[in-house]
Amino acid sequence: MTEAKDTPRPLAGKVALVAGATRGAGRAMAVELGRAGATVYATGRTTRGHVSEVGRATETIEGTAELVTAAGGAGIAVPTDHLDREAVRALTGRIDREQGRLDILVNDLWGGDVHVGWGKKMWEHDLEKGLRVLRLGVESHIVTSSFALPLLIRRPGGLVVEVTDGTEEYNRRYREPFYYDLAKSAPIRMAKGLAEELPEYGCTAVCVTPGWLRSEAMLDTYFKVTEKNWRAGCEQNPHFAISETPVYVGRAVAALAADPDVARFNGQALSSGGLAKEYGFTDVDGSAPDAWRYLTEVEQAGRPADTTGYR
Repeated sequence: MTEAKDTPRPLAGKVALVAGATRGAGRAMAVELGRAGATVYATGRTTRGHVSEVGRATETIEGTAELVTAAGGAGIAVPTDHLDREAVRALTGRIDREQGRLDILVNDLWGGDVHVGWGKKMWEHDLEKGLRVLRLGVESHIVTSSFALPLLIRRPGGLVVEVTDGTEEYNRRYREPFYYDLAKSAPIRMAKGLAEELPEYGCTAVCVTPGWLRSEAMLDTYFKVTEKNWRAGCEQNPHFAISETPVYVGRAVAALAADPDVARFNGQALSSGGLAKEYGFTDVDGSAPDAWRYLTEVEQAGRPADTTGYR
C-alpha cells in the first residue's frame, strides 16, 4: 500500500534496531517505527535461506525489512543470532559505520516457546531446554544491550525498549513453568536496571508488553484460525475475544519513540492497552483492548467472558 505524502514522519532521521523482528510483535514494531519515518535494522535468525529452531520458514527478516520500506521507512535486514557475541558486535559496528548513530533499541528477542515444557514442575523440566529458554529470553537481551548501548548513549534522547509478556502487576503471579516465569520477569528488571544507568546520558529505558497477541503462531498453531476469522478461536477459549493484533503494540512503541517527554516513563513496565489510553491510538479494527486488566478482572476472577468496557 502506498503511503500518503503527508503522512507524519516524527521519527525521520532516527535509527532503530529491532532485535527479534522476524514475526509477531517484533515485526510490527519494526514496521510501525518505519511508518513513522525511522531507518530500521531488522534482525533475527530466520532468513529466506535459513530457518531457525522456531521452524516458521515463511516469516523472514527480509520480509520484515521490505514491509518497513513499504510503510515509508528504510528497512535493513541483518541476519543475526543474538547469542553470538561476534555477530552482535559486527551488527552494531555496521550500524555505526552506515548511520553513525542509534536512537532506538528494541529488545524483542525470544523464540523460546518451542523449548518450554508446559505443565512441568521445575525438576521435571528438561534442564537443557530450560536453560535454552533463559539464553533466548534473557542472555540474548543482555548481549545485545552490551554492544548496542555504547552507540545509543552517544546522543541524548535514546530509548531502550525491553519487550516481555505480562505487566509487572500481572507477573507477580507465577507464570508457570519455572523457566518461562524467569524469562518473562527478567526484561522488567532489565528495564529498571538500565533506567538507573541511562539518565545521565539523557536516555530512557522502559519495558513494554503486548496483551493477548494474535501472532502468526497463536493464530495458526494454537487456534487454527486466520486473522480474517480470528473470532472463531473464541469457540475454543471465549476470553480470546480480548486479543489484539501485533500492530497494536507496534503503534505503542512508535508512540513512545516519538514522544519528546518519554523520560517520564523511565523504568516503568508499560502495556499496549495502557499506552493506547495515553496516546490515543487504536488497534487496526478501531478498538483499544486492555487485555491485562481484562485477564485480571474477568478471566482470573472466574467471570464469564465479556469484553464490554475492556476494548
